[in-house]
Amino acid sequence: MSFTLADLEKRIDERSRATAEQSYTRSLIEKGPAHCAKKMGEEAFETAIAAVSEDKGRLVSEAADLIYHLMVLLKTKGVPFAEVEAELDRRTAQSGHAEKASRKA
Repeated sequence: MSFTLADLEKRIDERSRATAEQSYTRSLIEKGPAHCAKKMGEEAFETAIAAVSEDKGRLVSEAADLIYHLMVLLKTKGVPFAEVEAELDRRTAQSGHAEKASRKA
């Protein structure tokens, strides 16, 4: 399977142009960033619980929900995923300890 985060971003963009009655994605976007952030937080919590006390299949499912809701939140804030990728690229150019220390400055 070769479904990528770029594919997900494209699908979210396509569904954002539908009506809220046709698209769950659009209904989330219409509720705004605060609602989307709350949904993403709920999914993060569910992912953490699945990681600790549920099986692998449940963790995979919750992780997919979390990533989807993160991508929708980014859409509501006008942040293309390429900017997140660029930040990850910048951070991985050095060790994790050095990168974390550089954020304190």
